[in-house]
Formats: sequence, C-alpha cells, structure tokens
Amino acid sequence: MNSSLPKTSRFLGEGALLLMTILWGATFVIVKESLNDISMMLFVTMRFGLASSVLLFVFLIRKQKFIKEAIAPGIFLGVFLFLGFFTQTIGLKYTSATKSGFITGSLVVMVPILQTIIEKKLPSKGAQIGIVLVFLGILFLSSGGNSISTLLSERGTNFNFGDGMTLACAFFYSLHVVYIDIISAKHNYSVLLFAQLATVTVLSLVASFFFAGFSIESLHVSFSSYLIFGILYTSIFATLLTIALQLKFQKTVTPTKAGIIYSFEPIFAAIYAFFLLNEKISNFGLVGSALIFLGLIVTEVLDSFFERKNEIASG
Repeated sequence: MNSSLPKTSRFLGEGALLLMTILWGATFVIVKESLNDISMMLFVTMRFGLASSVLLFVFLIRKQKFIKEAIAPGIFLGVFLFLGFFTQTIGLKYTSATKSGFITGSLVVMVPILQTIIEKKLPSKGAQIGIVLVFLGILFLSSGGNSISTLLSERGTNFNFGDGMTLACAFFYSLHVVYIDIISAKHNYSVLLFAQLATVTVLSLVASFFFAGFSIESLHVSFSSYLIFGILYTSIFATLLTIALQLKFQKTVTPTKAGIIYSFEPIFAAIYAFFLLNEKISNFGLVGSALIFLGLIVTEVLDSFFERKNEIASG
C-alpha cells in the first residue's frame, strides 16, 4: 500500500471493501438455498464461468487489450482464490458450520503474519490491537450459545480432517489478500480480474469431476428459478463486482486492515439470515458483532492518532 495516499483515498478504499462484505454476506443465504438444486463445485464453476463470460463480453465491446504481463499474475491470484473455495468446500463436509466459521475467520490473524513474512511489513500498532478484538469477536460470533460453558463445549478439543481443510482455506484466502496488495498496483486490474475469474472457472470444473470421481459429491443440476437467481447474483454482484472492487481499492489500505474489514462478512451474513431465513442471533453473536465493529473503530482511531503523532514529531 502507498502510505502517501491522501486520507480521502484510503477512506474511499475502506468503504469499497466494506461494500464487498455486504455483498458477500448475502451469499450465505443465497448459496445455501441454491445448493438444493446443484452440486457445490458445479455451482462455483457456473458462478465464475458466467462472471468470466460477462467480463469477456465487456472487453470485446470496449476493445480491451489483453496486456500479456498481467495474465500470469492474474492466474497466480486465481489459483489462491480457487484453493480457498476448494478447501472450504471439502472442509464443510467434515466439520460443523460453527467451527468452519471460526477457523475461516482466523485469516484476520494470518494476514498480518503473512504480510510480515512476504512483504516485510509489520502491522500498525492500531491494527495489532484491532486484530485481537476482531479475533475475539469472531470467536463469540461463531458460537451459537449464550454462556461461557456452551462456548467452550462447542469449540471441542478434536481437530479433524475438515478442520484442517478449513484452516487451509483461511491460509489460501490470506495469501490471496496479501498478494493482491503486491500485484494489483503493478498490473492492469481488468486483465488481472479476467485471469482470476477464468482460472477459478477452469479449476472448479476440474474439481467437479474430481469430486464425482472420488464419490465426494455427485454431479447434479436442476434449473429452478431460485438457482438461476443465485447464479446471477453470485456471478455479477458477489464475484465480478466484488473482485473488481478488491483489485481496484484494496491497494489503498493495508492487507491487515483489509482483513479486519473482511471480518464484517459474518455479521452481514447473520443479518441477512435473520431477515430472510428467520435465524436468530445468539447473545454471544451480538457480543461478537460489537467486538468486530469495535476492532475496526479502534484501528482507525489509533492509526489516525499515531499518524498525527508522527507528523508532529517530523514537522
């Protein structure tokens, strides 16, 4: 991230990433209902395939040039994005949704660690405190209970295969976030976007047959009106638009802050589930949501404080 960017640019970037989480949050309900009519990896194939096709159509109309230098980095990012979807899909077959949500949320801790290793950048002091608050929030939000004893009993002590795959999912998503910070500022974001979408489409199609071959999931599809809506929403809004926003605006904030903003996704998912599926939010869920929100506010306030302090010291 360019630290010399004006605050207005950074706030615009943070707002764009927050909009992404709102759009992603709705997919929890939409995908859950859509999967009654289609196998999971085939849904991912159609989701990214349609998004790729729409973007290719736009390219043809605009006579967009495919800058060769951006294709390989886009494929590189697409592999991490696919691996995140792939491992999350397998993990959900063998672990509970509660544990899956908690483990996937660990990316908020993985991102700053990977950023430190790969980019040699330490998270800001404000972000370090925010990470702790957000991680605690995810712990509470992923619990369906209302007491400490329930929280501890739900976490359990057995780490199974599904938990391992879900942890791998968080790792791949974290790598995707960090490498977007490195790559997006150097290459044409439209070509990066198309290369990612096309890569996930091809690899998801291969994975569909892989799942079928190993009897993990049978290939099936029944085109109901809800499935068509689900494919359209996730393709256009939750894939094409969100990844375009991510490529264009994530470079204006640090990967660590981006990870904190992305942790709002389960909050929006719970809100959508409450209104559309009548699912209740537990007391711990409300506490977790408040902690995640507090984590973002603390990060913003402390980062602004330390920026002013450094400006005074250097001025």
